Order: sequence, then C-alpha cells, then structure tokens
Amino acid sequence: MSPNESVKTVRELDIADLLDKRPWWRNSRLCLLNTWLLLLLMTSYANGYDGSMMNNLQVLDQWRTTMGDPSSAKLGLLTAIRNIGMLCATPITPYIIDGFGRRIAIAVGAFLMISGTAVQTASSNSSMFIGARFLFGFGLAFATSASPLLIAELAYPSQRAPIVSAYNSLWYSGAIVAAWTTFGTFRIPNQWAWRIPSILQGAPSLLHVTLIWLCPESPRWLISKGKEAAALKILAYYHGNGDDENALVRYEYNEIRKAIELDRKAAETTGWSTLIATPGNRRRLRMIIALAFFSQWSGNGLVTYYLNLVFDTIGITSTTTQTLINGALQIFNLAVCLVASALVDKAGRRVLFLTSSGGMLIFFSLLTVCSARYAITGNSAAGDAVIAFIFLFFGTFCLAFTPLTVPYTIEILPYSLRAKGFTVFSFSLALALIFNQFVNPIALAALGWKYYIVYDCFLVFEFGFMYFFCIETKNRTLEQTAALFDGEKAVQDLTAAAITAITLPHSSGERVDEVEKEDKAIVI
Repeated sequence: MSPNESVKTVRELDIADLLDKRPWWRNSRLCLLNTWLLLLLMTSYANGYDGSMMNNLQVLDQWRTTMGDPSSAKLGLLTAIRNIGMLCATPITPYIIDGFGRRIAIAVGAFLMISGTAVQTASSNSSMFIGARFLFGFGLAFATSASPLLIAELAYPSQRAPIVSAYNSLWYSGAIVAAWTTFGTFRIPNQWAWRIPSILQGAPSLLHVTLIWLCPESPRWLISKGKEAAALKILAYYHGNGDDENALVRYEYNEIRKAIELDRKAAETTGWSTLIATPGNRRRLRMIIALAFFSQWSGNGLVTYYLNLVFDTIGITSTTTQTLINGALQIFNLAVCLVASALVDKAGRRVLFLTSSGGMLIFFSLLTVCSARYAITGNSAAGDAVIAFIFLFFGTFCLAFTPLTVPYTIEILPYSLRAKGFTVFSFSLALALIFNQFVNPIALAALGWKYYIVYDCFLVFEFGFMYFFCIETKNRTLEQTAALFDGEKAVQDLTAAAITAITLPHSSGERVDEVEKEDKAIVI
C-alpha cells in the first residue's frame, strides 16, 4: 500500500462510502423504487387537495346554498369535522400499522377516503356533508400515518431526506390542482360547480387501493415480525442491484436488526408509556408535539383554510380575485417547498427551522401592521402590502415547517416507537387544526386584524423553542438519527454493529466481519 493511498479502518467507515456512486436515474432498481415512492407521496397530494378544496368551496355561492348558508360557527364545523375524524382514528392507527403492516394501513385508509368522497359528492345538505367529511378524515388518518413511514423505511439512504421532505411539500401540489379546478368550475351555474372538485378528490385514493399491493413492504416491519429473509430480499433488490452480499445491503440489514434488538431490550413490551420512560424519549416527545402545533399555529392556518375571510378584512371580495390569488399562492408555496426539500442535507434541519421561524415572525408582524393600517385608514396600498406579506410569510414557512415536520418526526423516533410516536404527532396536529378551524373564523369575525397579534406572540415563543431544543440530524442513517436523542454513544454502537456484517475489499485477505475482535485497515 502506497503512502498516498487513503486508508480507513472499518470502524471509521461511513455509510457514504458504501453508496452507489451513479446518478439514481441510471440505476433501474432505484428508478422502480422511486416510482413506488411517488405513489406513496400522493397521500400528501390528497391531503392538500382536500384543504385547498374546502378553502375554495367557501367562496362558491352554489356550495353555500347547498349547505344552508352556514354561519361562522357552522363553517368552522364543516371544515374541522375532517380533523375530528382523524382524531378519532389516531389511537387505532399504530396497531394497524405495526400489527398488519404499512401497506394494509394505506389500503384501509384509501378505501375509507373513497367512501367519504362518494358520500360528500352526493351530499344534499350540511348534515350529509359533515358525515362524509368525518369518514374521509377517519381514513386519512391511516393513510397519512403509514405513507411517510413506508417512504422513510424504503428510500435509498442518500435520497431519504429529500424524498421524505418532499412528502409534506407535495401537499401544495394537491392544493394547486384543487385551487385551479375550483377556479375553472365556479362559473358553472349549478351544483356541479362544487361537485366536480369533490369527485376528483378520490383519484389518489383509487390509485392507492389498486396499486399498493405491488409496492414493497417496509424491511424494518418485516424484520420486526421475524421475516428477515423477505426484508433482506427487498433491501438487496432495491438497494444492492439484487446482491444480498452487497456492502450497503449488509450494513443496512445489520443496523436495522441491531436497532430493533436494542429497542426490545429497552422495553420488552413497547406501550404508550415508553414514550416518556427515558430522558431521550421525553426529549423526542417534546419536539414531536411542538412541531405538530408549530406547523399549524404559526399563522398559516388563517390563510390555508380561511383565506376568503382574510381577504374580506382588506376589502378583496371578488370571487374571481380571491380564487386567482389562492391559485398563485399554492404554486409559489410548492416551488419554495421543493427547493427546501433539496437542501435539507446541505443546509441542515436546524438552520432551515431557525431561518423559517425568524422569517415568519418578521413577515407576519409586518402583515399585522399593514392590516391594521388598512382597517384604520382604508389605505388601498396597505391592503396590497398585506397580499405581498402573505406570499413572503408563506415563503419562509415553506422553508422548514412544510417539508421538515414529517421527516424530522420520523427520523428522531426509533423503530419500536415510530408508529406510536407518529400517531402522537398526528393526534397533536389534529388538535391544533380543530382549534384553528373552530376558533379562527369566530375570532376573525369578532376581532379582525387584532387577532393576528396572538400569532405574532406565539411566533416569538416558537423561535425561542427551536433555538434551544432543535438538534441537527443531517447526513445520518435513519437508525443513527433516532439514536441521537439517546446520546452519541448510542450512535457509535449502532454504527459499529452495522459494520460488523459487511465484507469489503481489503489488502490483507483477513475477514472484515471479525471487526469486533480487531480493526483491520482497508483501502478506499
């Protein structure tokens, strides 16, 4: 070995040394894997379509007539009932996800969402609409809990962070389609103006219920159920070009086995109390609940679900203008989210979260000032400035709190707590949404722009919390990231265990899988 050769001991290896160096589109197995991940990403599209559709239906006279011209309180119920359905389903979801698998949970959710969409489209009054929305939300809880877990547990290591970040970002892809569909149908002079957007809501769920059976199951779930051969086959096929002796495949396989083994030793039965049983788990729980509420209580809920009421406060009452601005806003949001998703492993989670929190505080405060000036003076320039600051506010919101809340929640949880921890996130998210959707229309009607001050104060708290408690997690495997909250030693133990199983080329001819006895030098 020449003095100039780069030498690493086995213990110094990083997963980056084991990755396929080719662009992913030149690897046919990764192209197929990413096709399945695209199918799973459509769950977020369906969620975004629903949120934007409800926002846009509120400006349609045809829909308001069918619903009996709902009051502010009734409007809150019509919007929030979906999240009440999600809230009722969340205690059940981890048992389906962990007991029967990620794919079964997605299929169950898709079937319920199709059923809810059918009843919603056929609704002739608000009571029928409310029941349909509850059913849709009940199914959505299964789909939105299982899909991001399966994406994170299937994705190629170097692509996991950008793809899981794209999951929540694609909420805006659904929002864009819903916004422009409603813009195109609102001129129809009958109830099909709102029934057509409702019918189209079921398309992603129809794809899920028919194609999910062709998608691979989570290797982590299979290993947890003792189906290790099936898990190794999936990892080898998609991550190792079919070679189950591939170094990356052996690394991932052994790391997953070791992580699940450690989790089981920590708690022979993993119950809900495990979430608060250790200091590391309590730190995880604190961050998970905070992210759920921050993602909805940053002021974004006002614009996402009640943009028409916000526009009313600055004198924009035209249906055409309101739907046009909303459509443009969704396109802008999607563009920012996708750029941020591509930067998660370069800029880092902490940098993006702090930049997002600080930017939101600045722009929402300016939005409040301009809204106040319009209300007091009637100055049209102040009203126009509100629109500009809505775009700037969402630009900073979309840097982190759309793309990162789901992947950050998933990656800080060990496998045994992943489904239950994500259920806590979904439950907290539903609580935050229900509060928003009940309180926001009533508070806006009563207080106008003064209600924005509540969010200004909350954003100050949010920035402080993220500054003190957000941990950087970039450029680590799923198991290593989860172990961070238990201390650096836990991360090192997992890495050493993962390397134990791999066999790499080396000059001495000695076996690398004897690393537990001694380190052997290899040429990289």
